[in-house]
Amino acid sequence: MFTAMTRRLFAAAALASASLLAACATQSATTPSPVPGINFRTVDSHGVKLRVAEAGKGPLVILVHGFPESWYSWRHQIPALAAAGYHVVAPDMRGYGKSGRPGPVEDYDIKHLTDDLVSIVDAMGEKTAVLVGHDWGASVSWNAILLHPDRFTAYAAMSVPYRGRNPDVRPMDATRARYGENFWYTVYFQEPGVAEAEFDAQPYEFLSRAYLLYEGQTPVEKPEVTDPRRSAGNNAGWIPRMGKVKQLPAWLTQKDLDYYVSEFKESGFRGGINYYRNSNRNWEITPQLTGATISAPIMFVAGKDDPVIVGQTVETLTAMMKPVVKDMRGVTVIPGAGHWIQQEKADQVNALLLQFLAGLKK
Repeated sequence: MFTAMTRRLFAAAALASASLLAACATQSATTPSPVPGINFRTVDSHGVKLRVAEAGKGPLVILVHGFPESWYSWRHQIPALAAAGYHVVAPDMRGYGKSGRPGPVEDYDIKHLTDDLVSIVDAMGEKTAVLVGHDWGASVSWNAILLHPDRFTAYAAMSVPYRGRNPDVRPMDATRARYGENFWYTVYFQEPGVAEAEFDAQPYEFLSRAYLLYEGQTPVEKPEVTDPRRSAGNNAGWIPRMGKVKQLPAWLTQKDLDYYVSEFKESGFRGGINYYRNSNRNWEITPQLTGATISAPIMFVAGKDDPVIVGQTVETLTAMMKPVVKDMRGVTVIPGAGHWIQQEKADQVNALLLQFLAGLKK
């Protein structure tokens, strides 16, 4: 009796130890990626598993993607920065790709998102890192360098400038007031379950149209719904309001698009859309950012045709950010480029990043 029980206890303990070792191995192991020289590892951020792509050795640089993207949107930057002597990591942000997808909407607020970046720094065995962010990744990174200035020493922002926190109005309230009865995608995203159902059913159509909508150069077909009202087309969603793709641009191959589609077929779109659903909450939980300034070195780059900057110039963007950013190292607006700047103009963006990073060493 005693021997049998002892054996069962020993077997259970051995099984538990094996499971623990397997879990640790999963976190440290690397696996091949679609891009040669880039490997994956898993990082734990307060119970949420984050897949990160990484390459190189040296000072830590974290590349933070936006919506609807993944680590893969940095496929041109990771090898270039790694070859220049940097340890480059690009996570699938929570809700995306192979990273964890927690259920509650609140788990995608700015506190959780910036804490994820801190967890990556810790997992890499570093005290600090430089951030590079695009689209939602830019917004998250602006907040990360404000909320955790001791962990992030410099930041290269793309597409989304920072004006500071408006203390008087919640951002989504302002957006609703601006668009009224007309359709606007960020307002559409506030409806629980609606947008993700549309995109999950047609991931190829959504992604191909969205990438070309904000690319600004490649011709597309006329949208099926052109009436600006939200009620138009029997409350049509976003896909029919964007033109169908005629041909892919040079910067986005069929292989690239297929990879994006495969990732979203697995993850769905709910996680990424939940970032938008926290717009007001993010404002509510960060009152301390009213009047806050950034002393760390900053650079900014965007495409001239990017609708996010709506015709802004180097001069107006610099003036916009000057009250908040105290060490602006450069503002660049690239002609002939739209929203997906690091993919559309990879060589120019890489050169700007390397120049910025080299300047930090002086």
